Amino acid sequence: MTFNAAIGGFGADIAYELTHSEEAQLLAATDDLKTMVAGIEGVSEIEDSFDLGKVQFVFDLNEVGQAAGIASAEIARQLRQAFFGEEVQRIQRGREEVRVYVRYPDYLRESLSALSQFRVRLPDGSEAPLPTVADIEESRAYSSIERVDGRRVVSVTADVEEAISTSGVANERILAEILPQLEARYPGLRWTQAGAAREQNEDFASLTRGALIALLVIYAMLATQFRSYLQPIAIMVSIPLGVAGAILGHLVLGYAMSFVSIFGMVALAGVAVNASVVLVDQFNRQRELGEGPDEAAAAASKRRFRPVVITTLTTALGLGPLLFETSPQAQFLIPMGVSLGFGILVSGLMVIFVTPAVTLIVEDIRRALSRKASPSLEAIGDANA
Repeated sequence: MTFNAAIGGFGADIAYELTHSEEAQLLAATDDLKTMVAGIEGVSEIEDSFDLGKVQFVFDLNEVGQAAGIASAEIARQLRQAFFGEEVQRIQRGREEVRVYVRYPDYLRESLSALSQFRVRLPDGSEAPLPTVADIEESRAYSSIERVDGRRVVSVTADVEEAISTSGVANERILAEILPQLEARYPGLRWTQAGAAREQNEDFASLTRGALIALLVIYAMLATQFRSYLQPIAIMVSIPLGVAGAILGHLVLGYAMSFVSIFGMVALAGVAVNASVVLVDQFNRQRELGEGPDEAAAAASKRRFRPVVITTLTTALGLGPLLFETSPQAQFLIPMGVSLGFGILVSGLMVIFVTPAVTLIVEDIRRALSRKASPSLEAIGDANA
């Protein structure tokens, strides 16, 4: 009896697909992989996709049968007629149609000894025992055959107990130690990572592209509003500060970094810039009043200290109930709440000290660039004169 449960549907913690041109080598490699994975601490529920079906008999035409001129398809047809039956008539009985089959009686069809006594009709009209013209081999077929990109594959899956280890640690050990040994032991073996790891890698690549697009859009909006290419950089410094706060929050609360945590960090990028926008806007207003860069930065930090702290604390405290929720439905979202809550808290408080300093650095760069541009403009004016 097996019980399976999943939140989010990412698949097994450990999943690898093996393929080899020789079935025996593939079976041996699968068994070795299962044995090695079982030695990793915290790994359990190790399974493979080999699902053996019912016992079957394989009839292989031998040299005697080939010399007699009979084909494998003819042997199969005669065996089907004997054991399954050959339809010889259909009788209409009211609204139903009754099919009449001719076949061996029950006592012969239920006995394996009938195979050794079965006589095959040859092309010349004579008969020969089935074991004489064909080799009979007992085997077991597979209930299902899994293929990926046209290749026969066998999947090996396992779960990791999070209280002992993580799927990332287990997969790193498999990739670094176990799979290279299998490749050396079984030449021609090919493998691909599947399950939660492959899905998360694909999703992470897509999420990375989306995050870069979001950052470019944020930069474009800020550059348009502030009419500057450099000041948006001072504002967006709050984003790495928020990421650092998210990582710190996971360490403080004892949560492992997960894919859901990264979702929270991406969402944090749009929220963390709010405090910086307010502070830089106030800095520009102070500059318009004729204050110097240092005085303007100090005045902006002083005037915007209260609103930045209040908005940061209220947003972080609003996520508090989610962080301490114990219901199973909330466990999936807690890492995202940790990233948002601690990221906003750290970035909001650090912005008061970091953003003014970065703004002054940006102001120095702007003045340096303007000084370099001024002599060039003067030289152009002299040449025109």
